[in-house]
Amino acid sequence: MPVCHTGGRGFEPRQPRLNPPRGTTYPAPPATAGGAFVFPGSEPTSDYHVPVLAAAVRGWAEGGRRAVDATVGGGGHAALLREVGAEVLAVDRDADAIAAARARLGEDGIRYSTGPFGSAKVLGTVATFRPDRILLDLGVSSHQLDTTERGFSFRPGAPLDMRMAGGRGITAADLLNTWPVERLAQDFAQLADERRAKRLAQVIVKRRANAPFASSDDFVNAIRETLGPRSGPSDFARLFQALRIVVNQELEQLDLALPALRAALVPGGRIAVITYHSGEDRIVKNAFRDWGKACVCPPGQPVCTCRGRPLGWVLTKRPVRPGTAEVRANPRARSAQFRAFEVMHEA
Repeated sequence: MPVCHTGGRGFEPRQPRLNPPRGTTYPAPPATAGGAFVFPGSEPTSDYHVPVLAAAVRGWAEGGRRAVDATVGGGGHAALLREVGAEVLAVDRDADAIAAARARLGEDGIRYSTGPFGSAKVLGTVATFRPDRILLDLGVSSHQLDTTERGFSFRPGAPLDMRMAGGRGITAADLLNTWPVERLAQDFAQLADERRAKRLAQVIVKRRANAPFASSDDFVNAIRETLGPRSGPSDFARLFQALRIVVNQELEQLDLALPALRAALVPGGRIAVITYHSGEDRIVKNAFRDWGKACVCPPGQPVCTCRGRPLGWVLTKRPVRPGTAEVRANPRARSAQFRAFEVMHEA
C-alpha cells in the first residue's frame, strides 16, 4: 500500500462514534496527534528537508563533475553533490525552494533554474549543461509541509492548496469541488489503495453541494464520514498524498521526464531517483529495467526492430532504503527508496 513518505502507521486517540445528524462535522485532528505531517516530540519548523539517504547519494555521486539536482528543495543533496567536487545545476519548481537553496549554498560552483524538471525550459537547460549525474528526490520538503498556508498538511484549518509551484495551476480545493464521482474514485483507488474510493467520492460530492471544500477540515470530515470513527492520521496521510500527486501531475511528469533526462547524460553518466510512493517507484523501476534490456520488441515478434542494445545497466538490483538510525533521526524518510542507472559508455 502506498504510504506517504512523511508519516507512519500510528493512530490518534479514539474518535467519537460516527453517527451524526446531517450537517454535523468533527474538527481535524490536532497537529500533535501523530501520523503524517508532524511528529511527536517535534514542533513545526520552517527548515527545508533533511536530505534522505545521504550516504547512498554520496556514493552514487562520487566521480561526478557536473551534477543536476532536479528537485533541490533547501539544498541538502546539492550540498553533497558539491562536496564530492561536482559543479551543480539546482532545479526546483518552487521559487521559495530556489531562494532557500541560493541563501544556503550561494553562487560558487552552482547555478539555478526554476521550473518543473519535466518542463521544456528545464530539460533544455539540463541538456545544455551536459551532466554526468542527475538526481531526483520526489519527496515534499519539510518547509512545504510545515508552512500551513501551502496546504500540504491536514492540520486544522490548512487551505486545500497543495500546489508545488506556489500559486500556479489548479488547487486541491478546485479538484474536490469540480471533479465527478468517477474521476475522484479512480484516483483514490489507484493512488491511495482506498477500498471505499467510490463511497468517499460520493460523500465529497454530497458535501460540496452544501458548502464548497476550502480547508483540510472539510476533506478530513469527508474521510471520517466514509471510513468511520477509527480512521486516523494514516488514512489522512495516504488520501492527502493522493490528492497532492494529482494536483501536481507528479506521475505524468516523472513518466515523461525520465527518458529526456537520461538522454541528457553524457556517456557513462548516472541518474538516480528517490521515491516515496509505489506509483513513483513503479515508473522508475520499469524505466530502468527497460533501459537495461537489449531488446524491447513485443514478445513473439520474429525480427528485432528496436534499438537492439541496452542503454546501460541498473546499479541497484534492489532499492536502497534508509536504515533504522536514519528513520529514527528523520521519520519523514521512512518510505524512501533509492534507485540508480548508469548509461552506456562510448564504444
